[in-house]
Amino acid sequence: MRHCDQPVTAISSGCELFMRFITLAKLDVKSFEECEQIMLQRGHIFLDTLLEARGKVAKEALSFITDGSKILTHSRSRVVLQAMVEAAKANKRFEVFVTMSAPDNSGVQMHKELVEAGIDATLILDAAVGYIMEQVDAVMIGAEGVTENGGIINKIGTYSIGMAAYELKKSVCVLTESFKFSRTYPLNQRDLPNEFKYLSSVLKSGKDLSKEHPLVDYTPPSYITLLLTDIGILTPSAVSDELIKLYL
Repeated sequence: MRHCDQPVTAISSGCELFMRFITLAKLDVKSFEECEQIMLQRGHIFLDTLLEARGKVAKEALSFITDGSKILTHSRSRVVLQAMVEAAKANKRFEVFVTMSAPDNSGVQMHKELVEAGIDATLILDAAVGYIMEQVDAVMIGAEGVTENGGIINKIGTYSIGMAAYELKKSVCVLTESFKFSRTYPLNQRDLPNEFKYLSSVLKSGKDLSKEHPLVDYTPPSYITLLLTDIGILTPSAVSDELIKLYL
């Protein structure tokens, strides 16, 4: 799974947590068949927990989406989309600005899905973030991964959005599932593993990576206001404590 030709930040943290979960307790059984059944049972519990996570995050986010508010989001995040759709179903009226999110323009799909859900959404250029920022009330984004210090790894361009929001004193809320909490502690952009920054096909091609555009960047915790997760609303500094609980 970690070598599929897709962004693997969330896959990496999810797989690591899954392996920890299914081997959490000592298996005092006599046969391989019994052991297999216990592992399968734990796997189903883990999967059910993951499937429920997005809905829990959307519920936490509901109070942060208020009538008349203007929200900026980046790229396409399924959990952000669900939160906004749930807010619209609760008869909240708000406006969303969606970045196109080059190079794959994933924001175009996000914009389309928001409009189809009856939400007032405007597609903007990535370069227009600074211009739009002074008009919005908050930034609401997803995450590919959450680092030990409470920073996030997300679609390229998130770091720039975080800096603009910080400069203009706008809150930045990250909507993310707890399985994306990763035991990584990058100090800067260069610290991100290449497997997070590039597709597997690019890494195997032997191309000069210095000439390739990375898929993600790292946004430090100082630019993040809150993380809305399936295990509650957290400040960036609380992430390390939750990671300790997850891996105990």
